[in-house]
Amino acid sequence: MKINKYFVIDFDSTFTKVEAFDALVDISLKDHPDLEIRKQQIFDITNKGMDGSISFRESLEKRIMLLQPNRRHLEKLVTVLRELVSESFKRNKDFFQIYADYIYIISNGFHAFIDPIVTEYGVKPENIFANRFHFDEQGNVTGFDSENPLSANKGKVELLKRLNLPGDVYVIGDGYNDYEIKHAGLANKFFAFTENVEREKVLNKADHIAPSLDEFLYLNKLNTVISYPKNRINVLLLENIHPFAVEAFKAEGFNVEVYPGGLDEDELCSKIKNISVLGIRSKTMVTARVLENANRLMTIGAFCIGTNQIDLKEATKRGVAVFNAPYSNTRSVVELVIGEIIILIRKTAEKSAMMHQGKWDKSATGSFEIRGKKLGMIGYGNIGSQLSVLAESLGMKVYYYDREEKLGLGNAIKCKSMKELLETSDVVSLHVDGRKENINLIGKHEFDLMKKGVIFLNLSRGHVVDIAALKENILSGKVAGCAIDVFPHEPKSNNEEFVSELRGLPNTLLTPHIGGSTLEAQENIASFVSGKFLEYINTGSTSNSVNFPNITLPTLENAHRLIHIHNNVPGILAKINHTLANNGINIVGQYLKTNEQIGYVITDINKEYNKDLIKELRAIEHTIKFRVLY
Repeated sequence: MKINKYFVIDFDSTFTKVEAFDALVDISLKDHPDLEIRKQQIFDITNKGMDGSISFRESLEKRIMLLQPNRRHLEKLVTVLRELVSESFKRNKDFFQIYADYIYIISNGFHAFIDPIVTEYGVKPENIFANRFHFDEQGNVTGFDSENPLSANKGKVELLKRLNLPGDVYVIGDGYNDYEIKHAGLANKFFAFTENVEREKVLNKADHIAPSLDEFLYLNKLNTVISYPKNRINVLLLENIHPFAVEAFKAEGFNVEVYPGGLDEDELCSKIKNISVLGIRSKTMVTARVLENANRLMTIGAFCIGTNQIDLKEATKRGVAVFNAPYSNTRSVVELVIGEIIILIRKTAEKSAMMHQGKWDKSATGSFEIRGKKLGMIGYGNIGSQLSVLAESLGMKVYYYDREEKLGLGNAIKCKSMKELLETSDVVSLHVDGRKENINLIGKHEFDLMKKGVIFLNLSRGHVVDIAALKENILSGKVAGCAIDVFPHEPKSNNEEFVSELRGLPNTLLTPHIGGSTLEAQENIASFVSGKFLEYINTGSTSNSVNFPNITLPTLENAHRLIHIHNNVPGILAKINHTLANNGINIVGQYLKTNEQIGYVITDINKEYNKDLIKELRAIEHTIKFRVLY
């Protein structure tokens, strides 16, 4: 492909995520007694050389003297660097192969570790310019070629003068010496590459800041892998979502903003503008009004079990896919329920509080084993069914009631009505969802049906219990002990006071909505939901979406993927295919699925197509959203 542009790319902290010499420290000085001291010294020297505080040759000499490398160390370094190629460079391997004649790697590093890495991406050996080590007979590095301009200050400038490239020159790098090429008038533009490191002195000199290679290719209309750079896609993660999710999005190149607490409707309406991916937990309500303000929203992830805090009908209407984690924290909730049942039935918390007040009350009165007791569960979904198995293994007799037909596990007995379950159970535990029909599911009438001395637990949703009725029954002794993890009104953050009528009541365990809050559960949730997010954004796959037709898609190869979301009315697929046929487009593969509200069509086409095709597909009547994946 003939073009009139040349691309000069740096190696350290640009092509790779690290400075090679910094990575070499852990190899060549592995057993050195002053490893940490030398590591910091080398890091500081590298930065001083990059930002122009000291001469580059001085930086090079000092680092080699500290590192004391030999050939076997350099071989190990190559192995390490292969795993540390920048993510956006990995994504855009085609760029290096398509434009190989116009890509130059110009580095103040060394051929010994640069060549094996970049040639694997299609960079021509004759287009690689770097320094060369001198070795002794034992393979120890004794110095470097001081005649090479790249071993000196402004070496890149001198080299570009000698190359005299016959066209526009674009420089991509993270160091001050990359900027010097532009400053010397030898490059048209300098792009400060910030995917791995940001140097303020360099950013101030850049024509453009490139958070990834995707951004550079997008600006210069050289896209080979993606249709839109991910650093321009804004991700907002609320309510202290696990760092695993944050890192997963950052590793893919997205622009990620993290907020520790929940947001109320007004705050979220303001914050959600220009957000494409929203991650929440249970406190943040995504209402129709919020969605109305979400001008670019593609997907919402509930990093929890339920999705009642999201207006699913409105999200679907606007073509926003919603994902959750229906199984990831099940075990954590179940373990807390089991622990709380034992604590309450033994009155452990009450006795512990007395001990802290200096009161010694050694007595078995009102204290029981759980073995043989009847556990009644309202709701027999993922959590209820797993609780059933563990409770039975501890010797409890398990009963359950669910509005839907559910097959009991083990010896669990299904009750015909909630009344039957409440009258039967020694322990009542709620495991229902947050649908409106469940508001005050348990109130005065239901407490009247329960046994005197019942143990009551709610780790499902705050609004399913009439709190005033619960308080009355605790004080009367009808409820001998209770554990509540969820409340009708919860603080938005840890800085707000928790206010409830249940505070200070006897044998009452109150926990701050932590049923699923274990490190294992939060990591599982973060992994699962962020994985579904990324599958949807990268491939269009909607597997496990709670509101979109579920489609699992094959990996896209040698084609473009067109994603069309539309109102579920007859004839849309025919219009899509008619438009493709009129534009002479060959369909490689096509997938369609619908639900009551929307249709979801994925069409893979060959790479050659007229750009007007996109406008025509977007203009089809009843289209909700349309996007292209490379």
